[in-house]
Amino acid sequence: MSRSARAFWLSSPNQGEIRDVTLPEPGEGEIVVRTLWSGVSRGTEALVFRGQVPRSQWDVMRAPFQEGDFPAPVKYGYLNVGVVEEGPARLSGRTVFSLYPHQTRYVVPASAVTPLPDGVPAGRAVLAGTVETAVNALWDAGPLIGDRIAVVGGGMVGCSVAALLARFPGVRVQLVDADPGRATTAAALGVEFAAPEEAHVDCDLVVHASATDQGLARSLELLRAEGTVIDLSWYGDRRVTLPLGEGFHSRRLTIRSSQVGTVSPARAQRSYADRLALALELLADPALDALITSESRFEDLPAVMPGLARGDIPALCHRIRYED
Repeated sequence: MSRSARAFWLSSPNQGEIRDVTLPEPGEGEIVVRTLWSGVSRGTEALVFRGQVPRSQWDVMRAPFQEGDFPAPVKYGYLNVGVVEEGPARLSGRTVFSLYPHQTRYVVPASAVTPLPDGVPAGRAVLAGTVETAVNALWDAGPLIGDRIAVVGGGMVGCSVAALLARFPGVRVQLVDADPGRATTAAALGVEFAAPEEAHVDCDLVVHASATDQGLARSLELLRAEGTVIDLSWYGDRRVTLPLGEGFHSRRLTIRSSQVGTVSPARAQRSYADRLALALELLADPALDALITSESRFEDLPAVMPGLARGDIPALCHRIRYED
């Protein structure tokens, strides 16, 4: 039985196209999924689209079901929600999340999908990969009750972190961004908002997600003595200039990275599947709908991606619709 599908490919840097593909016959333990929604992770996918993944990171940056190689041609993406058309009874007809690129239908091992919990709509579940990043970051950060925390950078990842921190008891959370329009998002998530120059400067912890030199430098300025910055930004092949003179040493500040490709050592007993299942449970909160700020049809993706990569479309999560 021949199965056809359509997939979005980066044919060359800054140029995308939709290609027809023929799906393989599902083998033992494999399922067929029909995509309902996918999401564009703007920070990472914009770097991929522009061909800015450093050669040294090509292996690290590979998506689980990527085809092709960097810089191009490559099929890339990892926020996909669909319905299982063929598979075992426990999955058949279930709506599932997977780390699959932008494609209308696909064949994967049954172990590669996670069914959505009751109460989590399919359209919101495209955020699961980003909320999973936020979960891992907070496992790395280890916030304590009563902490004073800033999240610098109100993009998709930063807002996800802020949304989860808003649930911590007694914690003061402030979302810091140069775009005053992010104040509306912060309010929807239940956290304070401040421009960089107006943010609180006595923070126990700062989570940095702006992917800019200025944002990281300001994050250090917002810390109290012996405070910590958790850096979630991915800078691609850009070098970062940072003022590590001034009070960096005398105030004994710390900068730590958080990498979603590895489960935080603080939760080493948890698996990737555990982390993703938790992220999906957290998506039962309708406040997270505020992170989905634009939408387009799958057929329009070649025309939409350049605008997302340039920032002409000021989206947090841009959602791709596969069915009318």
